[in-house]
Amino acid sequence: MDTLDARALRCPLPLLRVKLWLRAAAAGQRLRLWLADPGSRRDIPAFVARAGHRVEVVADDAERLELVITKAP
Repeated sequence: MDTLDARALRCPLPLLRVKLWLRAAAAGQRLRLWLADPGSRRDIPAFVARAGHRVEVVADDAERLELVITKAP
């Protein structure tokens, strides 16, 4: 599983990094992602789900959102 700690990044950089990962990843590959930026916490799960990939929320608290994204075939 790949990891991306984007807690120090502000929108739109986390989304751009996720898009690059999705472009390079193979179907079924997984990414563990940590986010802190409010815009990214809202936008990234919505974008990934709309694009047809699986999004699992692992942790969601005031300091961070932790996701596992699985690339669709």
